[in-house]
This record gives sequence, structure tokens and C-alpha cells, in this order.
Amino acid sequence: MIRRATPADIGTILRFILELAEFEKLAHMVVATEEILTQSLFGANAKAHALIAEVDGEAAGFCIYFYNFSTFLGRPGIYIEDIYVTPEQRSHGLGKCFFEYLAAKAADEKCGRLEWWVLNWNQRAIDFYTRLGAEPMDEWTVYRVSGDHLAALALPKEIA
Repeated sequence: MIRRATPADIGTILRFILELAEFEKLAHMVVATEEILTQSLFGANAKAHALIAEVDGEAAGFCIYFYNFSTFLGRPGIYIEDIYVTPEQRSHGLGKCFFEYLAAKAADEKCGRLEWWVLNWNQRAIDFYTRLGAEPMDEWTVYRVSGDHLAALALPKEIA
């Protein structure tokens, strides 16, 4: 079963984030806390949404997504930040359930696309996404500004 997460799921979501970060060899980058996640997912100005997969009443995975916008399509899209299924529940269809849920949501809300990133070395995920009909966007390079560079870029400026 896929359901919307509630504030009571924050501890589970953080645990899953940490497990995912370990798997991706990126645990050193996690700074999220239960407080940060509560504000980001359930606060007055929440910018992201969370789903929980359950098997026999136990949380078995999570998905974080948010809306973006395509100027070329003139429509919003759904961006999947993370999908994670516990190792013991993998290959039982939960990942596909997350994608089906979000594809139905995107269709219902007239979104133009569903998109996400995958680490180049995660061949198992790449194979799964290919079976779903996803296509790699090899002609694009991802850029990011974060940390001190983001702070420096955000220095107050007068805007006319």
C-alpha cells in the first residue's frame, strides 16, 4: 500500500534517508533532522511531499517528490527527489507502485512529465527505470550551487 506520509512518519522517513545515503555512499552529506523534515514536508510553507509504502502495516519504503515547471510544455511536472525501498522488500513491486501512484497523480493534475536523477553506477535502478519506459537525458549536465557558494550568491542586492 502507498499512502501519504504524516508528521508521525518523520522518524521513519529520516531513518530511510540515512539508509539510502549509506547505500549511495553519501551518508557524509546528510544534514536533515526530524525538525527540518517536519517543516519542509508538513510546515505552513512545505515545498515537498512524502509517501510511505507499507507491507503488512509496516513501513517498507518512502518517496519524496515536489512540483517543478516546464516552460516548453507550459505545464508543471513532478520531480522525484528520492525513492527508497528497504532491502528485504526490493523486487516485490513497491518501487513500481510509487511510480504508478505518481504517474496517476501527474496525469490527474495535467502534469507534463515525471522525472528524477539516478547515480550512474546504480545499474539495477537504471535497468528498472528502463523497463518502466524512462529515457536517460544524456544531453543535459546537472549544475548545483550549495553551501558557502549559495550563501555568497545570495548576498543582499538591490532589486529594481
